Parts: sequence; C-alpha cells; structure tokens
Amino acid sequence: MIDFVRNTSFNMNAMDYMPIKELKPGMKNINALFIVLEVGPPTLTKEAREVRTLRVADTSASINLSVWDEPGALLQPGDIVRLTRGYASLWRAALTLYSGKSGDIQKVGEFCMLFNEQVNMSEPQPTPPPSAPAGLAVPASDRTNGAHPTPRAHQPPNQPAGAAAGGVQHAPKSDRFTHNSQDHNKHPHKTYVRGRGHQRGNNRR
Repeated sequence: MIDFVRNTSFNMNAMDYMPIKELKPGMKNINALFIVLEVGPPTLTKEAREVRTLRVADTSASINLSVWDEPGALLQPGDIVRLTRGYASLWRAALTLYSGKSGDIQKVGEFCMLFNEQVNMSEPQPTPPPSAPAGLAVPASDRTNGAHPTPRAHQPPNQPAGAAAGGVQHAPKSDRFTHNSQDHNKHPHKTYVRGRGHQRGNNRR
C-alpha cells in the first residue's frame, strides 16, 4: 500500500539510494528515489488484480516500474516516489523495476526533482546470434558479411582452365590417337603388283 508523506521536504542522502542506471536483472532489496513521468493503463489479471506500468526516472536514467493494485491507481505524473525493498527483473527482454510483496512505495514530493529521460534502461536488448559449435570454423571464403558471393564461370570437368580464358584448346592424347586411326582408315593400304615389265625381264634372263 502506498503511503503519502505530507512533508514534501525530503533528504535524498537520508537513505542509500540505488541509481537507476546501475540497476541490473536479479538485483534485490533495491532502494530508489525517482519521479513519475508516465502512468500506463491498467491490465487486469486472471486473479482480478490490476497492474500498471509506470515510467520513472532519476538523475541517472529512466526505467519501467510495475505497480500492483491501489498504488498504481493513486500515483500521478510528477509525483516523487521513494521505493524500498524493490527488485529488478527482465520482462519481455526489457529491464523492469518491481515493488514486490515486501516492498514499500511512498510519495515524498511533487515536481521539484531533476531527472534524465534520455537514457532508457527498459529498452529491449537485442538477442545475440547463436555462436558456431566448438571446433566448427567457417572458412574465410564463405564469410560474405551479408553480401552475395561472386558468381564463378561454369567449366566442364575435362575443360582446361586456359580454354575458359580464350586460350588454345588441345585435345587429349587419347583423342589424338582416335583421330589418327580414323584418318588412317580413310586411305586403305595400296597393294603393289609387279608389272609385266618385270616378268619380261625375268624371261629374258
């Protein structure tokens, strides 16, 4: 339940307050002093309870504050609030401050407080990409950094590299012998027969 302190003069050094900028997920027993900037609409839970998200800030940063039931309905923008025994946690990847069951919220003033709303601690943190398994390295040639790989000219398996560059293509040795054998079959061997002149010469002898 929220307590409204009538004495608006408060001492920020009376308690050890945690700066909002130093809050991290999992912290407990947080004491903080901040000013309310915005009050979100109520959300009704299955247990018929109301929960509101407030944006609060101090001199270091701003953050979302989740408040249940009556305290959330009573707080207004410009109220200076002191939180004791709160805790910080992640809600939908956003750092959120909670009052908790054992926490206490007190209004200690209005308007007169310096704050920093430029640094928002409740901005969702992007999820880092999954790392490659151990022992599985990505070749340097495959690291395109998002760019499309350079297309390579397709060459037949038996075609030498010089042919793609406009060089002279030489046939393999096996093809040379094949062409020679085909040319050889086009010109059959000639059979030479001794003429009659040779026979006459033999008869003369």
